[in-house]
Amino acid sequence: MREVALARSAALAAEARPLRLGFAGLGWIGLNRLDALLATDAAEAAVVFDPSDSAAEAVLARSASAQRVAAYEDLLALDLDGIVIATPSALHARQAIQALEAGKAVFCQKPLGRSAAEVEAVLAAARKANRRLGVDMSYRHTRGMQRIRELMAQGEIGEVHAVDLTFHNAYGPDKPWFYDPALSGGGCVMDLGVHLVDLALWALGSARVTEVSSDLFAGGRRLAKPSDQTEDFALATLRLDSGAVVRLACSWNLPAGQDAVIAADFYGARGGLALRNVGGSFYDFEALRFRGTVTERLVSPPDAWGGRAAQDWLARLAQSPDFDPEIVAVADVARCLDRLYGR
Repeated sequence: MREVALARSAALAAEARPLRLGFAGLGWIGLNRLDALLATDAAEAAVVFDPSDSAAEAVLARSASAQRVAAYEDLLALDLDGIVIATPSALHARQAIQALEAGKAVFCQKPLGRSAAEVEAVLAAARKANRRLGVDMSYRHTRGMQRIRELMAQGEIGEVHAVDLTFHNAYGPDKPWFYDPALSGGGCVMDLGVHLVDLALWALGSARVTEVSSDLFAGGRRLAKPSDQTEDFALATLRLDSGAVVRLACSWNLPAGQDAVIAADFYGARGGLALRNVGGSFYDFEALRFRGTVTERLVSPPDAWGGRAAQDWLARLAQSPDFDPEIVAVADVARCLDRLYGR
């Protein structure tokens, strides 16, 4: 199984010297990914950067070997194997390019960029520097989604012709920059929908998006110009070159009756497969197999998946720091989002 392979890779990496990592951005996500990477014993937090004294002190308490620097540029001058970026979205592309040009591998929070142009610029920098680039598309690494993709590749439900994607968050982001499209690149689609589009394209393999239509709303009113205001509700239809149709719905602050509604449903002529969150949880997922009116549960919680994308990047980095062409798929997602936003 994939989890066994990942654990084996991490164990082999741990037998070598721990990789020296720098961490930029130490909010909740940044700390979570730092803890996940240190838990492998294959990495050390050599240096950290965050404007917040309390955030930096929390990391220094976790890792006696870590030092704090006053500016992001100070990270770039140090002898590091990689840099983990969990700063606000407006900084992702620029900071990733700076790190790659300095010869560091990069693991970046999503979105890698606020537009396809920014994403493609980062990919170009990674190719030129020949350095590994990873993006935290974390839902790929749930056990449920891994199982679903495996069964789809085996033809378990036949050729997929319909996909339903949902991510309704009954809350909204707590940072003001999320609500400024110039800083965030978009609203709930950029925050939540990016995961859904990535899951669909990754699970379906070689399928490409040929048509995109969307309706974006803020405060219950349809947005005529999404570049002026972030959306809090979105509906979209993606048509693929395989003939499949993907429907997407995502939102912030929706009265959903629970904390979150998260689902990725795939339908073929011989049945269906679905990833669903359990009891409104943001973290607990099950994988289901549908045959007519019969439901079979394939995977159930618990599943500590949150840091696996980072751990996977670390295991691959321990094997080779070189650019991995597999990462170019993030550009397909970014181009799809650009079209969804009408830009």
